[in-house]
Amino acid sequence: MSDYFRQNSVKSNFSSSDSWVILNDIEQRIKAKIEAVGTPLKEWDINIYRGILTGYNEAFIIDKKKKDELIAEDPKSAEIIRPILRGRDIKRYAYEATDLWLINTHNGIKEKGVKAIDINDYPIVKKHLDLYYPQLSKRTDRGDTPYNLRNCAYMEDFYRPKIVWIELTNNPNFCLDKNNYLLNNTIFFISGERLERLEYLVSYLNSNVCKWYFTKLAATSGVGTTRWIKIYIEQLRVPMGIDPTTEELFTNLAKEIQTQKSKNINTDYLENLVNQRMYNLFELNDEEISFIESQ
Repeated sequence: MSDYFRQNSVKSNFSSSDSWVILNDIEQRIKAKIEAVGTPLKEWDINIYRGILTGYNEAFIIDKKKKDELIAEDPKSAEIIRPILRGRDIKRYAYEATDLWLINTHNGIKEKGVKAIDINDYPIVKKHLDLYYPQLSKRTDRGDTPYNLRNCAYMEDFYRPKIVWIELTNNPNFCLDKNNYLLNNTIFFISGERLERLEYLVSYLNSNVCKWYFTKLAATSGVGTTRWIKIYIEQLRVPMGIDPTTEELFTNLAKEIQTQKSKNINTDYLENLVNQRMYNLFELNDEEISFIESQ
């Protein structure tokens, strides 16, 4: 066993800790090719964040009927009620929009001089939240008052195009949101200044190459499900300096897949095309491709 370990183990640079991963010959070759071409996501001009933790969803997440009631009684309520996505709504390349809404009584962005929401400015919303006051007052995840959500310094990033995904899944489930949804705490997201780069990243993140490489990075949950969390996501190696024509190809494929998904049209052919082009990008040979696809 010790001989096998010496011959087949490689030092991991996936984290700051001194750890080892045991890779066979073909795995070492694939890993080396990915790392030769790819740049860690943490070195890209992007930010990775987590969705909003309310501390008590029953009070803050409401359906369309309740939203309409609050706004009908006081139109000003609409200022702090925003659509929200949950983890179960996120699919591969697409999301399923639901009529759920977040009462966004945010605690402000103190670093940017944005004041916290004063619930007294929204009396009808306050009346609704008062129904849950005992629970709100006891929760640890709260802002300055029981009515406020805790501080979220990146609130503005929710209102930009972003890549969203769920934490616990065995398969990549990344999609692009251009509709400024708020997200709950079971979702992570990437925001950045360049939309076309986000669309390119979506195609990579949903690819077989990404899925395989991620298994060499990530820990699993107690039931064996892969945890797609920030500390592992930012270590993914993505080709950054590819030629504009190739990047545009991946961008257009991501757009087309999302469009087809929204129409419930099968996208297997297009997703397979992404995978094949991604294999080419990393110069993987037939044996290496077959190995990845067998995992």
